[in-house]
Amino acid sequence: MVVSSFIGGDLTVYPAAINLWLLVIALGLDAAFGWPDTLYRAIRHPVVWIGALIGLLDRGLNRPAWRIWQRQMAGIVALLLLLIACVGVAIAISAFLRTLPWGWLIEGLLAASLIAQRSLYDHVAAVARGLEQDGLAGGRKAVAMIVGRDPESLDEHGVSRAAIESLAENFSDGVVAPAFWLALLGLPGIVLYKATNTADSMIGHKNDKYRAFGWAAARFDDLLNLPASRLSALLLILAALLTPKAAPGDAFAAVERDAGQHKSPNAGWPEAAMAGALGLKLAGPRRYGERWVEDHWMGHGRENATAADIRRALRLFVVACLLLLGGAVLAAIALR
Repeated sequence: MVVSSFIGGDLTVYPAAINLWLLVIALGLDAAFGWPDTLYRAIRHPVVWIGALIGLLDRGLNRPAWRIWQRQMAGIVALLLLLIACVGVAIAISAFLRTLPWGWLIEGLLAASLIAQRSLYDHVAAVARGLEQDGLAGGRKAVAMIVGRDPESLDEHGVSRAAIESLAENFSDGVVAPAFWLALLGLPGIVLYKATNTADSMIGHKNDKYRAFGWAAARFDDLLNLPASRLSALLLILAALLTPKAAPGDAFAAVERDAGQHKSPNAGWPEAAMAGALGLKLAGPRRYGERWVEDHWMGHGRENATAADIRRALRLFVVACLLLLGGAVLAAIALR
């Protein structure tokens, strides 16, 4: 009854479940198709549009001559202008589409473009494939597409750990967090999150140019990611229960012991869960360009990760994504 009413376009019958059904559609579309290259070439991608606006605000408001507090205030203004513009457009689009009999499909497609299951899987799998087919050079080339550290400083184990760390962290940032805000607030919620997350990736750096100006974006991104990082860890622990040769008990223990020791308030949760489940050590001391980061190890397992471990991590990721999808379906049905 719920599903048939929703598909038929009657979005007023079960309003509490609408966002959850949109999440189900978005997760399904993204997993099946991702964002096709033909569509990207034709209209680019919503994140590209958001990034263009962030670049415009950066050029207009980030003034090196200003004092630190002035640059912080400018960063707050930039973030507010970004969110007002992006969320305002999302509210208008969502309101319009919900007046159309089949508008839910377009709304689900738009939401799917802001979830990164398929692209994340493909990029991390490319690292395993690069190592398997072309050795260290192939792995370095592929991992350079998804991490900020210098790939030339990484050996095979470092490349493998970097890929698995990226998979774990981006499971939270790129899949669970947008899914959470879509379920909670609909299309405007996922746009709110993605605009903030994109701003953090572009201007939330701890360097002279962005330390003050990007402060607001970085802190707000931390806040928005807080519930999703904990949910991501839970999903990975549950996925370990269903994945052969994974260790759910060790995943739970690693989260309890190590997650709070990470320099990031959020990244440690999925990374610790992934490390424990696979019997690895992740994070730890690492180099980003000229900057050396002294960080706590996540997990008490092996440091010598390989392409085979990347494949194991991808299987765990797929199961966790299926659990997220199944949870959304059950929640939508329960809210009928």
